[in-house]
Amino acid sequence: MGGTMDGTKQQRRGNTRQRIQDVALELFAEQGYEKTSLREIAERLDVTKAALYYHFKTKEEIIVSLFADLTQPIEELIEWGRSQPHTLATKQEIVRRYDEALGGAAPLFRFMQENQATVRELRIGETFKDRMTGLREIIIDPDSSLTDQVRSLSALFTLHAGMFVMRDLEGDPDDKRKAVLEVAIDLVTQAHQGAHGA
Repeated sequence: MGGTMDGTKQQRRGNTRQRIQDVALELFAEQGYEKTSLREIAERLDVTKAALYYHFKTKEEIIVSLFADLTQPIEELIEWGRSQPHTLATKQEIVRRYDEALGGAAPLFRFMQENQATVRELRIGETFKDRMTGLREIIIDPDSSLTDQVRSLSALFTLHAGMFVMRDLEGDPDDKRKAVLEVAIDLVTQAHQGAHGA
């Protein structure tokens, strides 16, 4: 592990990388992905292009790295879910953790929604589909009825919708997020009870 110095240096380096990602996303949102250059990202960060280059050679690398970082919690969730019994508590926990993972990735999902051509080009969409397949496997009971399978999947999509559609609803963002989570948990609960004849 080395001394504490290493830790702080690691962290600082990590933070620069994160700051680049955040600022890049901000600029992409403001003026569009195509129109944003690495130079502009460096300028807004107030670093040299060389400093930026140390972390990322292209804009594509920035988006791909963001995608990898922000979907890491989803990967970990799938791993965890695979090792758990298919109980109601597990499914509710999957929904809760997925909600958290999505919360952290919201700016990236907005980017994906607004830049679908880029997402296709960079094959981020394929990775995302794989993640969704992994989630589907851990949240659906293989022997449940089609209706209950749809309920389970709808729980995940309810959380997705919560990021975009529900923004137009009146109310406090935190309250809205709680309401969305509550509905998603209701759906997996109903699905589970349907499958287990409770």
